Amino acid sequence: MKFILGKKQHMVQYFDVDGRVVPATLVSAGPIVVTQIKNKDTDGYSAFQFGFESQKEKRANKAHLGHVKTGAYKHLHEFRDTGLDLNLGDKVDASVFAKGDVVVVSGISKGKGFQSVIKRHGFHGGPRSHGQKHSEREPGSIGGGLRNRVPKGMRMAGRTGGDRITIKNLKIVEVDADNNQLLIKGAIPGRRGTLIEIVG
Repeated sequence: MKFILGKKQHMVQYFDVDGRVVPATLVSAGPIVVTQIKNKDTDGYSAFQFGFESQKEKRANKAHLGHVKTGAYKHLHEFRDTGLDLNLGDKVDASVFAKGDVVVVSGISKGKGFQSVIKRHGFHGGPRSHGQKHSEREPGSIGGGLRNRVPKGMRMAGRTGGDRITIKNLKIVEVDADNNQLLIKGAIPGRRGTLIEIVG
């Protein structure tokens, strides 16, 4: 199992060997450091906990510094069932991936605030004619019939975005192990600087 944490940078145009342009996203991936090894005897499951993006120790609280013995990190993340033999303090960098690998990418999508049903759910709104003057972007009926209540699950306006999104079957088109960067074909969730989980 291949895995790493990274930060989304920006989208670029990548030209392959045949001269075709490929839309791709640049990700600063790793290195990540093993901060804890969990096993079934003490924790009930086996996993590796990794720290990503080191920070000054004075910016971390005492609980973090007491738990992590290899320094202070902005992000801690676990990967289960890795199948790897790692020790405390070992590093995993972008070189674990190769060009052509198919990966699953997860991250938090952009938050869009409070939005109407048209942007949030793709409603079409009311007709532009037949006397409807102020209902172009309204949701329309929410009940109807003999019901005297709003059914559960009715799609309405509300906060949009900020959800964990997972995209499968994305291909790595280039690996820069020296600068810890990955170029992934297509778009991935989040804004610039979003924490991204990449599993292959």
